[in-house]
Formats: sequence, structure tokens, C-alpha cells
Amino acid sequence: MFIISNERFEELASEAVASLPDELAKEIDNVAIIVADEARGRPLFGLYEGIPLTKRGPISYSGVMPDRITLYQKTICQVCSSEDEVKAQIRKTVIHEIAHHFGISDPRLTELGWA
Repeated sequence: MFIISNERFEELASEAVASLPDELAKEIDNVAIIVADEARGRPLFGLYEGIPLTKRGPISYSGVMPDRITLYQKTICQVCSSEDEVKAQIRKTVIHEIAHHFGISDPRLTELGWA
């Protein structure tokens, strides 16, 4: 387990988002990324909650709250032994959850090596 401050964890999360290719980043729409300790009831690194871009329509998608990507700091840090490992796991988790925002399923992410 690697212990890291909340502030540093949030910095690493911001760096992970900033490292996304511009072509991908510019397509992300109405998403908030937040940090929490851990998910209730199951060991998750992250969780996407919202309406994927593939399910949105001009009539069916208006006036909604932003989608949420939650990164679970304690869970991520429990499997890491250095800041570099934390940084890598955050980036992988951010990419995984943003993929859900784009409508990519868990089985497909497993095929691509991002599960």
C-alpha cells in the first residue's frame, strides 16, 4: 500500500486527464471527475455514472446533471507500492471510465486490455 495525500492524488488525476490525446479530450462532454475513498460493497478503482455519448440524443439529453467519474483513492493506493504505480493506475482507470462515457463496454475494454 502506498499512502498519498488527497491533494497529490487529485493532481495525478488532473495530469491523467490532461495526458489524453486532444482528439479524445475534445469529445468528452459534460463529465465531472471526483475522488472518493472507496466504493461501498465492492473494490472498484473507478466508476462511471451517467448517459454514454452513444445513448444521448438532441431530444432525450437536455437539462441533465453532468456524468460522474469517481476515482477511489484508497482502493487504488492499496494495490500500489510507489507514486509511479499510483499515477499509472489512475491513468488506466481514467481511460477505462472515459471509455464508458464513449459507450465502450467492460467486455470490450477487457479485449483491449483496459479492464
